[in-house]
Amino acid sequence: MGHGHVEVNGRRVDIASYRVRPGDEVRMAKGSKDLDLVAAAIELSSRGQTVSWLAVDRDARTGKITERPTRDTIPVAAQEQLIVELYSK
Repeated sequence: MGHGHVEVNGRRVDIASYRVRPGDEVRMAKGSKDLDLVAAAIELSSRGQTVSWLAVDRDARTGKITERPTRDTIPVAAQEQLIVELYSK
């Protein structure tokens, strides 16, 4: 992400922790769409389950945040309390 391969709402972003909001469109920069790493990531992502708060166009290499996700709609098995405890030390 630090190399400017990603655009949010048409502007290059080079901050890995950039916060997106509902309505934001995330896309690969024009020169980055055909990178082997991007193609591999697209292929890998197609194997997983789709989340309701993200609309993805794999061919155009774009995604749109449709709503703010809640913990119940994020398909990751995590114990948030353990993460908070780790970082609070």
